[in-house]
Amino acid sequence: MVEHWAVAAGLDPSAYGTHSMRRTKATLIYKRTKNLRAVQLLLGHSKLESTVRYLGIEVDDALEISEQIEI
Repeated sequence: MVEHWAVAAGLDPSAYGTHSMRRTKATLIYKRTKNLRAVQLLLGHSKLESTVRYLGIEVDDALEISEQIEI
């Protein structure tokens, strides 16, 4: 399905897939909200560290944001 959409949009289908869409959505949510915990929940990660690695964000930034979020 993703391949069909990419071709219809005139894009190279080998550059797009479900994983890249999942990661892009999570990255956009994080950049707009800075809510690492919400992204963690949306991705289904059990550890915050996994979300940090997945997004490729700086550890200091992640820790600062994490400290601001009470669970």
